Amino acid sequence: MLAKLRSLDDQRYAWVVVIASFLMLLIGNGALFLLVVAMKDIAASFDWPRTIPSTAYSLQFIGGGLGGILMGWWLDKAGMGKPALLGSIMIGIGAVLVSLVESAWQLIVVYGVVIGMLGNAAMFSPLVANITRWFTRHRGMAVGLVTSGQSVAGALWPPVFEYGLGSVGWRDTYLFFGLFGLATMVPLSYLLRRPAPASVRLSGRSAAEHVDEDAPILHIRPRTLLALLCCAIVGCCIAMSLPLAHIKSHATDIGISPMQAATILSMLLAGSFVARAFASGLLIAHVGSLKTLFIFSTIQAVTLGMLPFVEGIGVIYLVAAVFGFGYGGIGPTYPMIVREFLAEQWAGRYTAVVIMFGTFGMAIGGWIGGIGFDMTGAYDVPFLIGVGFNAINLGIVAYLISSTRRRTMVTVPA
Repeated sequence: MLAKLRSLDDQRYAWVVVIASFLMLLIGNGALFLLVVAMKDIAASFDWPRTIPSTAYSLQFIGGGLGGILMGWWLDKAGMGKPALLGSIMIGIGAVLVSLVESAWQLIVVYGVVIGMLGNAAMFSPLVANITRWFTRHRGMAVGLVTSGQSVAGALWPPVFEYGLGSVGWRDTYLFFGLFGLATMVPLSYLLRRPAPASVRLSGRSAAEHVDEDAPILHIRPRTLLALLCCAIVGCCIAMSLPLAHIKSHATDIGISPMQAATILSMLLAGSFVARAFASGLLIAHVGSLKTLFIFSTIQAVTLGMLPFVEGIGVIYLVAAVFGFGYGGIGPTYPMIVREFLAEQWAGRYTAVVIMFGTFGMAIGGWIGGIGFDMTGAYDVPFLIGVGFNAINLGIVAYLISSTRRRTMVTVPA
């Protein structure tokens, strides 16, 4: 009886963990989108080329990826509470420090180390790996809901930040955001201190356990699979990073007002929210995580290739929303692939490794956009380069799909 009550309590608290994780991603990712919105203002105030704030944007991802390895190990050893607390404090302090920068190296160090390596490192792969430990039946839905926090952040924050830039300037906007982050994220981190129930943590499949005879298996060694996933995520993240970092600047460069440009970014992330919160979980349940990744990566590649050729505000809204739908659906698939095909007990560190390579791709994409603009005066060439990297991603995923087959027998304990 006590065990049943405990199980029911764990099931209810699992949704508390989902909500807290969603809110932490929503708030924490504000630091990323604030730089996207303020990129032109920061560059103009110091007479910098856009390569400098683009480098800060890129190093935030690299720092977050490297720090994510440590956070994944910390999660596996001690749970989510302490990494979440550290990340919350560092994002808030980092935003306050950006409001005080006077030179390029200060902006780059704050974003790369404080906000990236010590802050956002705890805000994606550890939160997602942690949520997979709370669910069995609704795991895909839970992962989609948590990762949609990034999408809601991108839809919510840009208009707010654009208003702040116009009202008080970029420095005070950073200051107010940093204080808000500290006041909200630190309390939320305490909701993540409770460990996942052992009954869920120990339910991961292995070759020695009874499994569904319809479950797919990959005829690839685990290390090879991990390496291919790392290569695949670099390709898709280079492609997705280009519009995320530069679509607002691209829109204003072709004559769209700053507020409308900010709402284009919001539209993009609104499409991402729909994919993450609803579509990705349903597709994963029906066709599997690998095929879901291929579908959404294809949508992303096609719409990214359209961006250099559309100009009207209505068409850009539509393309941005569909691009966001494709980009958003990709996010939940990689943790699910790791959970499905690799060892569950190391899900935290394996997920962190894959996401680390994804952050490298995000960093490269942001940098390509900045330097490409400085060299050509437009974003057309960088966007098309992103399509090429997305095609590499699709080739790898297609190979992985072709390497799967259905089990012909159920394995049982020896």
